[in-house]
Amino acid sequence: MDGISDHLDHGLQIVFIGFNPSIRSGEVGHHYANPRNNFWRILHNSGLTPRLYDASEDGELLKLGYGFTNIVSRPTRGIDDITREEYNEGRELLRSKLELYRPKVACFVGKGVYTEFSRRTKANWGFQGDVPPKVDGVREFVAPSSSGLVRMPMEEIIGIYRRLAEFTQESNG
Repeated sequence: MDGISDHLDHGLQIVFIGFNPSIRSGEVGHHYANPRNNFWRILHNSGLTPRLYDASEDGELLKLGYGFTNIVSRPTRGIDDITREEYNEGRELLRSKLELYRPKVACFVGKGVYTEFSRRTKANWGFQGDVPPKVDGVREFVAPSSSGLVRMPMEEIIGIYRRLAEFTQESNG
């Protein structure tokens, strides 16, 4: 199964970065398409989007200044199916994408995505101000995974994403 297309452009506010597409996303060709994934509800409930979008509208979010990519492009059932080689290659490709497009914020959807990219052993939720970013001028933000398997209360997850929404409103206003 092929990977799904990135939605990237110059001048974006945020690029959301996942581990890799789910099998469902690979089948339909859209980011965060698994019905058990809470991504679209989180974006709306946190104030990042003015309405609830569907995965089939992922390309429309470019108009809001939001893009999508993954550290690994191959769809899998879970992250345990991703190989070390795929992570190593994906890390370099992701760095190249961030250097080319230079979004204001790289939002890593899950601590594991961030630690795989940064090669750091730990991270806090939110902006990573205690360490220099991997790409100059691109702020790094770590948000909880939107997977339905996450045990964190939904209100807590939304609260972390709300910090990102507040940042984008301040930087635009």
